[in-house]
Amino acid sequence: MTSSTIRQGFFILIGIAALFLTWPYAIQWIQAGGNILNPVTFFSDAINAGGTAAFLTFDLLVVWIVFMVWVVGDAAKVGLGARTGWVFVALSFIGVSMAFPFYLVYRERFLAKQNQG
Repeated sequence: MTSSTIRQGFFILIGIAALFLTWPYAIQWIQAGGNILNPVTFFSDAINAGGTAAFLTFDLLVVWIVFMVWVVGDAAKVGLGARTGWVFVALSFIGVSMAFPFYLVYRERFLAKQNQG
């Protein structure tokens, strides 16, 4: 087993774990009337909770914005195409903590195939 395979497995596990750790809270919020496709309401509700929740919300918001800008440009730069980047932007609405590690695996596998042929 190569270090690349181990790293990819780790990224996939982290992405899956992120879904199981975050989505129970997302489902509660949606059941209370939240709309996951409306990031303004989502972040506003989290910020209004104050304290640690506001800190983590702003931190995540900055990371999410950087991810969305970076993934589209990176996907185009490495040859995946900007469209692939936009797919991962869409997946980040499910959770950036899932989309980012999945993109890294997708990118690494693509580059490995490019280097083979």
